[in-house]
Amino acid sequence: MKILHTSDWHLGRSLYGRKRYEEFAAFLDWLAKLLEQEHIDVLLVAGDIFDTATPSNRAQELYYQFLCRAAESSCRHVVITAGNHDSPSFLNAPRELLRHLQVYTVGSIGESPEEEVLLLKDSHGRAELIVCAVPYLRDRDIRSVEAGETPEDKERKLIEGIRGYYALAAEQAQEMLNRLEKPVPVVAMGHLFAAGGSTVEGDGVRDLYVGTLAHVGADIFPAEFDYVALGHLHTAQLVAGQERIRYSGTPLPMSFGEAARDKQVITINFNEDCMDISPVAVPLFQALRSVRGDWEQIEQQIVMLKSEARSIWLEIIYQGGEIISDLREKLDELVADTGLEILRVKNNRLWEQEKSLAGEGEVLSELDVAEVFELCLQAYEVEAEQREDLLDLYNEVVDLLNTEDLRAE
Repeated sequence: MKILHTSDWHLGRSLYGRKRYEEFAAFLDWLAKLLEQEHIDVLLVAGDIFDTATPSNRAQELYYQFLCRAAESSCRHVVITAGNHDSPSFLNAPRELLRHLQVYTVGSIGESPEEEVLLLKDSHGRAELIVCAVPYLRDRDIRSVEAGETPEDKERKLIEGIRGYYALAAEQAQEMLNRLEKPVPVVAMGHLFAAGGSTVEGDGVRDLYVGTLAHVGADIFPAEFDYVALGHLHTAQLVAGQERIRYSGTPLPMSFGEAARDKQVITINFNEDCMDISPVAVPLFQALRSVRGDWEQIEQQIVMLKSEARSIWLEIIYQGGEIISDLREKLDELVADTGLEILRVKNNRLWEQEKSLAGEGEVLSELDVAEVFELCLQAYEVEAEQREDLLDLYNEVVDLLNTEDLRAE
């Protein structure tokens, strides 16, 4: 049996205002072909299928077109769990219909973990895999709120809740195994932040729980799990050095900070008592480059990129000592009539000088929400001791906006 693990597609995400539907379409086309080429039996998608809880029509079209292609391929089963960016009810809405295509969606947890433990069967009706399809566990799903609890109490209860949920899922999987004539592999899915995990600046990875990092250790995953397919972190990596617990990472670079990182999906091949894990490199569908330095250094780098004669999206970070008030105009002239397109210009000289939202060389589209709020605190000269409380409250509001199910029952 051969499994493919991927996550964090973020369909519909843009990069500094530039839509990326062509890239997403190219990736999904490549992935559909890979299912056939690698003779994949089960596809696991561990959360953040969409970038927002209300995906655009184009993002939805790409999603459903891919599921139809997967259903027509040699892949027998597709299991999709929600991430913190996804709307649980949106993913769950077509659940019964998709089951006829052997596509299983788990947008939110049910009354008990057994609802997320799936027994998958081959074309002859024989059991071939157990999947503990655990979606992103929201705070309200796993933690009871008590008056007067400290941040430490909250973090402890969150981690205990996550640990307890996976323990119950493992128990249910073991009960399933005990009823089978022949043992089958057990795979778990999750969307969370494992302790020690690596992130990249600007990749858009959100803190999952307000007021706490709530990074879980590898020990929350019981030994019953032969493999743990994780989502949330955008860099492919092992958890605590364990081959069986992995993040697949994003298939596309979500920021210029990720541009130099190789992207991958992961195949897991179960043969007899052996498990073979092999990353498969994802092609680069759109080149991204971050160019930084003083004017002379930037000019030299752009000239070199022009010689490649291909489409490249650029982030320019000016770090020179000289103030260049018409930096954007000079850059646009430099890349005119080439395959280079500048998506972002950050003039650090003016940024450090102005330190305000009206700073020349910076526009709101080039800032994330945290940077904007930080600038507001600076502009109003908020005292240092008050900033931490205000940041916590602000992050709580942003988190509610980001994770609240806009299609809630």
